[in-house]
Amino acid sequence: MKWFSNHTRVALSLLVVTPLGFVFKFYSGPGNGWFNNYGAGVLYEIFWVLSAFLFFPSKRSANMIPVYVFIITCILEFLQLWHPPFLEAIRSSFLGSALIGTTFVWWDFPHYVLGCLTGWGWVRFLLTRESK
Repeated sequence: MKWFSNHTRVALSLLVVTPLGFVFKFYSGPGNGWFNNYGAGVLYEIFWVLSAFLFFPSKRSANMIPVYVFIITCILEFLQLWHPPFLEAIRSSFLGSALIGTTFVWWDFPHYVLGCLTGWGWVRFLLTRESK
């Protein structure tokens, strides 16, 4: 008997990842620089992979979603080099700065890869649980 549907597992996963991302973003203890900037970035990627998988929950999409998430977040990272008024208006709010960022950093890219790979493994794990 299936206790949880795949959608429920993804939703529960998002209920773990999302608050943890905010905890990382505002953590003030040892290693806070890494947690605030890069650890939160890893969780940001996982969040988007899980969110997309919630709407496209197939094995094929599980392999493609992390690729698309990586490409889109890399584009967003490069957009941080551009400062037109409409982007600055978006970045001036907490939600806008959390979603599209404010500062370009090369070191974000390896963490995006790590987050997408972790998200990919996570959705693959959820798919294996679906068949049990």
